[in-house]
Amino acid sequence: MTATTEPRRPGPWRAATLVGAAVLTVVLGVWFSGAALPALVLDPGPFVRWGLPVAETFVQVAAATTIGSLVLAVCVLPRREERASGARRPARTGPVADGTAYPRSLLVAAWAAGAWTLAAVAQLVLSYANVAGTSVTAPSFGDELWLYVTQISLGRTLGSVVVVAALVTALSMVVRTPTGAAWTLVLGVVALWQLAQLGHAAGAAGHDLATSALFVHLVGAAVWIGALAALAVLVRALGRDVAPAVARYSVIAGWCVAAVAVSGLVSGWLRLGSFAGLDTRYGTLLVAKVVLLVTLAGLGLWHRRRTVSAMAARTADDPGSHGTPAGATRLFWRLVLVELAVMGAVSGVAVALASSSPPVPETPPADPTPAYLVTGHPLPPELTAVRWFTEWRWDLLLAFAAAAGVVVYWRWVRRLRRRGDAWPWARTASWTAGLVLFFWTTNSGPATYGHVLFSAHMIQHMVLAMVVPVFVALSAPVTLALRALPVRATTLSGDVSRGPREWLLVLVHSRLGQFFAHPVVAAVNFVASMLLFYYTGLFEWSLRSSVGHLFMVVHFTLVGYLFVNSLVGIDPGPRRLGYPQRLLTLFATMAFHAFFGVSLVSGDSLLVADWFGLLGRPWGASAIADQQTGGAITWGIGELPTLALAIGVALAWSRDDDRTARQRDRRTRDEDPELDAYNEMLKSLND
Repeated sequence: MTATTEPRRPGPWRAATLVGAAVLTVVLGVWFSGAALPALVLDPGPFVRWGLPVAETFVQVAAATTIGSLVLAVCVLPRREERASGARRPARTGPVADGTAYPRSLLVAAWAAGAWTLAAVAQLVLSYANVAGTSVTAPSFGDELWLYVTQISLGRTLGSVVVVAALVTALSMVVRTPTGAAWTLVLGVVALWQLAQLGHAAGAAGHDLATSALFVHLVGAAVWIGALAALAVLVRALGRDVAPAVARYSVIAGWCVAAVAVSGLVSGWLRLGSFAGLDTRYGTLLVAKVVLLVTLAGLGLWHRRRTVSAMAARTADDPGSHGTPAGATRLFWRLVLVELAVMGAVSGVAVALASSSPPVPETPPADPTPAYLVTGHPLPPELTAVRWFTEWRWDLLLAFAAAAGVVVYWRWVRRLRRRGDAWPWARTASWTAGLVLFFWTTNSGPATYGHVLFSAHMIQHMVLAMVVPVFVALSAPVTLALRALPVRATTLSGDVSRGPREWLLVLVHSRLGQFFAHPVVAAVNFVASMLLFYYTGLFEWSLRSSVGHLFMVVHFTLVGYLFVNSLVGIDPGPRRLGYPQRLLTLFATMAFHAFFGVSLVSGDSLLVADWFGLLGRPWGASAIADQQTGGAITWGIGELPTLALAIGVALAWSRDDDRTARQRDRRTRDEDPELDAYNEMLKSLND
């Protein structure tokens, strides 16, 4: 077939549909909600009232394009291996990676991050003008703005977004590898976390849940919208990579749809309070956003089932094409233009919602309790055995991670079975039990009472560090992933980009990964991190900050997994110690837990006294008595899993000895001295 390309391909300017739709919709949404009406006192003027929502829209769109472009560079776009001039390339069969779009994605990220920085500066300036009710042309505006950025929480947050966006701009211009793009992406996600602090419910009791829901929402929307916008900008450079790039993006977009839908539902319910809130202007805007979201999800489903396969077929029909095949380009733009327009509308309605007052007031209670003043939450009812399972303090980020972990693991097992490979059901059951326990520990009773009772906090900590890792390590998730995930180079010849499997291998074989997974380092880290956590300011940070709490959960779960995997795990890692050394390590760990628990039981100094000592609980034991109970819990919960691990190591040692004995017996049978002597005698008689 003669190679053909589209004579007049759509240019990157069509990606501006996103910005145009977003700006138009936010203007209409602000007008409908009445958010831009003049204030009765301290009115900043129409320029500020209308300019602030538009600036926020540009921030969201530019941030999304930056994040999306970096995601493309990290794990989506095909990438060719760089070879020295004159070096011969091995013969390729099947589709061959083009790789032209990969370096340009980093350039798009740099331009988008630069726009993000400028828009964030505009948002900062207009935000202060709106809060202070003054014009940006006021004589003292500059000095007041500086105080706003340096001394006011809202100003510091917006200022930090400007700084991070500027750093992302600089890094995007100099990084060239997927690893560099990944670190830059992490920095961009930090800025999204800062933006999540600015949502509704900042003064309400549901602030932590609202913040985590908004963060999940922002990340999901940024990757979903931004990656597609970046693909639209890069379509001319994609060439024959357009079909695999869109197929890989579609998988990511499916998870983003789930994240945006769940987080949006949680955020909307927090702000509505009840179904009666749907009758308000805020409720009408929320319904409009849900309708747009459902429409976009339907387009994405159609895209996955039909368009991706059709694009691959059109590309295969054009084997000699050096540019983007004409049929694949038309299919790409047919979908992108509609999807970008709806995405822009969703973004615009989101900004309009942020500019509107929700039905549920965000003011704190008029007569807050001591517990509310310290923790920001009402004091839960007295702890009983039933309330370990009926009281909930939701963390949407961790809950979504647990649910996603179960779904992904089951899908990998199903993929193995479809191709005829077996996977032990016990490992699947172990993973499911571990993730269910992780979900309960981070969202139910231990999370609810862990903020007000040291004993409950220690239950949460020890389950995360000692119980959940045992189930996770025995389920061998890394081994399953390496068997179930496809290899990039086998699906597209010459492609050295990193998919999930490649990134997992990079992490496992990296020097940092090998260091922390070493049995000795894992054991020392497991022991020392507990001391550092409780006898430094890290414990208080985990109580007062949602970031600190997330750090605690991730750190101790990961450290526990590395420790257990070095003893009885199945997943790959550094060379494990001999069985006697493993038992010695376990006994040393058991002794440390006993020492730490006894020190808490016998101690009379209250940890984080200005937290646990000022809650004013009318029920339960005193703070110091509860801390001593927590010490006993640390000892008990820590010793039981350790003893179980010791039994597991002993059984593995016994099985290994039996296996070695059987191998020795086989060698003995194969090399029977008496039989060899008899054969030699017969041979000598024949001679």
